[in-house]
Amino acid sequence: MTGVDLAADHVALKQGEAARRYFAKFDAIFAHLPRVAAEMRRDGGFDRLEIDVLSGYLSRLERTFAALGMKYLMTGRTGPQALTIDVEESGFPVYPELLSLANDAAQATRQLQTTPDRDALIETMLREILGELQVPRRTQYALSQRLYRELIAGGDLFWPQIEPDALWLSETGQRRSYLVHWAAYDSQINLPVVYLLNVEDTGQAALPVGDIWPEVQDHLKAQSVAGLKLLTIARGLDADFEQLHPKRLRRLHLGPLYSSAYTRQTGPIHDVLSTAAAPEGQDWCLSWTLEELESERAVEERKGWFGTVERQVFALDPFSGQGPDTGATRTTRAAILPERPFQVLAEMDPPGFRKVTKYVVSPGGRVLTYR
Repeated sequence: MTGVDLAADHVALKQGEAARRYFAKFDAIFAHLPRVAAEMRRDGGFDRLEIDVLSGYLSRLERTFAALGMKYLMTGRTGPQALTIDVEESGFPVYPELLSLANDAAQATRQLQTTPDRDALIETMLREILGELQVPRRTQYALSQRLYRELIAGGDLFWPQIEPDALWLSETGQRRSYLVHWAAYDSQINLPVVYLLNVEDTGQAALPVGDIWPEVQDHLKAQSVAGLKLLTIARGLDADFEQLHPKRLRRLHLGPLYSSAYTRQTGPIHDVLSTAAAPEGQDWCLSWTLEELESERAVEERKGWFGTVERQVFALDPFSGQGPDTGATRTTRAAILPERPFQVLAEMDPPGFRKVTKYVVSPGGRVLTYR
């Protein structure tokens, strides 16, 4: 597409049409995701609480794209700004875009107090159009930035890091179970990543109100790096906090997005999208990868002269000896894509996609699942 130079991994969408179509594509994708999440629940991959948690992060991500879309609304018309995306195995905005968003949010309330409000800007635009017979580009830009700051001042966006939260699940004797969840926009892969941790707590105080909770939050945030194996994260938590017993850890990569208009693909997905030649808005495939690590059993280890401490033994992929060591019990992949690319994918039947769950979406809102 004009305005997208695929020669570099990070590309600035300097032409307005390219930028606006990029955001329109994500708007369409976000409209499908709640129904896809419902299908995932029916498939048994997540329970109701977990789907609610994931839906919350998806809503945050949707609001983040809405804010970025407003920030870059006038790209190619006025202002120096252009959204930068990662076109190599991501398709999402680069990490510095999220840092800039967080920085803008910290100042948004003060800036809103010192700029004209919506009504004043609209009145100025009408005067420039009707009275002065000119295109009010600068005022349009000022209004877009006003609306952008209103969006980010409201909070609940997908920030570079989102604090861990603990949801109570059950209690048996001195053992309390929680679902701990948090998220990060990973700077290494330029993708949003969500973590779900099922943990048992045998401490004196409940985890979210105990003295160790701030330390646990900092520990988990520091481990939120895609390059770390789940086994490393879980063992670190198990070793550093004796009262916490991680039973299941999952990491969900929301992406990459593949699009013949915006990203550089190789292999089967390139062949599928190029052969499909789908119309604008239908030329994409969104990949999800779920890594899971489960505790196989607990063992008692000596601590000091008379004490013992519970440690987890994690189940690892039995086939990892025949391939790369993933540090996980299993890894599953899913692809969300429109009907036309799926038809081509089904016809080509590349081996790499045979174990991928496909969620096929239609403009009418229907979602079909294929394995």
